[in-house]
Amino acid sequence: MAASRGGRQPQNDGYRTLSLSGHVGFGSLPDQLVKKSIKQGFCFNILCIGETGSGKSTLINSLFNTNFDDPVSSHFLPSVHLRAQTYELQESNVLLKLTIVNTVGFGDQINKEDSYQPIVDYIDAQFEAYLQEELKIKRSLFSYHDTRIHVCLYFVSPTGHSLKTLDLLTMKNLDSKGHLPFAVVGSTEEVKIGNKMVRARQYPWGIVQVENENHCDFVKLREMLICTNMEDLREQTHARHYELYRRCRLEEMGFRDIGPENKPVSLQEAYEAKRHEFYLELQRKEEEMRQQFVQRVKEKEAVLKEAEQQVHTKFEHRMLMHQEVKLKLEKKKKVLEDEIAMFIEKKANAELLQSQASVSTPLVSLKRDKDRKNSSFT
Repeated sequence: MAASRGGRQPQNDGYRTLSLSGHVGFGSLPDQLVKKSIKQGFCFNILCIGETGSGKSTLINSLFNTNFDDPVSSHFLPSVHLRAQTYELQESNVLLKLTIVNTVGFGDQINKEDSYQPIVDYIDAQFEAYLQEELKIKRSLFSYHDTRIHVCLYFVSPTGHSLKTLDLLTMKNLDSKGHLPFAVVGSTEEVKIGNKMVRARQYPWGIVQVENENHCDFVKLREMLICTNMEDLREQTHARHYELYRRCRLEEMGFRDIGPENKPVSLQEAYEAKRHEFYLELQRKEEEMRQQFVQRVKEKEAVLKEAEQQVHTKFEHRMLMHQEVKLKLEKKKKVLEDEIAMFIEKKANAELLQSQASVSTPLVSLKRDKDRKNSSFT
């Protein structure tokens, strides 16, 4: 036994607290975690929301003391789309995989009512991608490139007026999606003040020093965002925002921790219940589709039968018309045949009369000649 009988403490919540009589070694666990984290590296994802030209790229360059060479965006895009770019940064022996997501075309449209929707859809899409990887049978979360947004920087245009309707709508819809510190002044240009060069932004009314806490909150933002709370933001994204999304999605899929009788339900039971529910729903839909098919077949048969009846009726009508036309033609034929027979008879009579007339004409001529001769002798 590693602990002496006298070192036992009173029982607390079912567990006993024991004191060790010597060195064991698990006190080095924090050092092991540090080594593991340094070896694995870290990832951090920032979503920058703001109108074109509001200083998003400048502030990010100022925060990380580098130039990310973000492409210049146009003011004439028909819709909002998100552009993600990933960089590898190293400070001392710590490797950081930094992803910066920029809202290209945000606030540039005439109708800005739904400009926030692509942003919400993008954040949910990253949660969904992580959830799908998590639900795989063979998953690789250790090497998975986590693209979930850890912090959202919202850039308010320095108009001197109150927040725009678009600002209020966007921040309201992103409230449950991530963390939203407000943006401050940033600059990558150096200005000589006194005897030293400092990063600052020049205005007609004066100079604002980026790292002068009397001028702006840039230093506080960087301390809060990077030096102090970066790991807390990563953890809160996973433990709060992603868990909320995961719970809602699993409930949509039909999974519950508690059954109808308020008793705990295992994942296997929830799966079997959902499977049975799905099977019943499938049967119901199959029966519904079968009934619809039978109904459509009956309707089609009725249509075909009606069409057949119409064709049959038309056929009978045409047959009657054909019979009528045939009778009329037969009558006309009979009349024509009678007329032909009558014509032939008349022709025969005419020919007979003509032949008789041709025979009687020579006899008359002979008689006339005989009479002429007799008269001459006398």
